[in-house]
Amino acid sequence: MARKARARGRRSKRDPRRRGGRKKVCRFCVDSVDHIDYKDVAVLRQYMSDRGKIRNRQVTGNCQRHQNRVATAIKNAREMALLPYVATPQPSMENRQRRRRPRD
Repeated sequence: MARKARARGRRSKRDPRRRGGRKKVCRFCVDSVDHIDYKDVAVLRQYMSDRGKIRNRQVTGNCQRHQNRVATAIKNAREMALLPYVATPQPSMENRQRRRRPRD
């Protein structure tokens, strides 16, 4: 009985129930970048979802300082119309065919 209670709280490193993997590392800290430019749209798009939302720290792996700077740069780029606020949905083929009116 005592053995089960003791082992219940601990998991070994090879336990298949253990989740995770490698800890994400801030890309800007590795490259020692201190300024994130709002005009660098290619870099900023990597930190946005396909719908135009800013990805969070858990997804991107940025540290708090650089995540705040990325968010500010994205907001500045949106204000300058370099990035969209929201993604425009592409109409599917079914919707295009429904819109057409039959000719007389």
